[in-house]
Amino acid sequence: MNKVFFTIAIILLGLNSCKPKSSNPENTLATISDTKVLQYAIEGKALYEANCANCHQKNGTGLGKLIPPIYQSDYFLEDVPRSAKIIKHGQKGEITVNGVVYNQEMPGNPKLTNIEIAHIMTYLYNIWGIEKGVIDATMVEEYLKK
Repeated sequence: MNKVFFTIAIILLGLNSCKPKSSNPENTLATISDTKVLQYAIEGKALYEANCANCHQKNGTGLGKLIPPIYQSDYFLEDVPRSAKIIKHGQKGEITVNGVVYNQEMPGNPKLTNIEIAHIMTYLYNIWGIEKGVIDATMVEEYLKK
């Protein structure tokens, strides 16, 4: 009996190791070790899922050629202040993300407070291998003034 169980366990382990590695990791908070960043990111994850994930998806991959990705997005990574403005005020017009042209209007979230935007941004800028640290409400306020 033990030999059969051992053989099945070896087969299952072998099958599991043959799964292709995902090119899109989960929105994991487990990789965040800084407690302040983690506090912000936990709040940010809930806010992102309530306000952004419907279009950009929970995993940040967007919707094909209609809604751009956030995950591994050159557009997202190159300008942190711009992200705050887009979250708050939305965006109209053509943009290029990772070489793909998008021209779908993104509605703003004017009801989100600066601290809520800070939570969302801290979450997004500290998952998927990015480590920007805490983006606080004061920073968001400055970003929105520019």
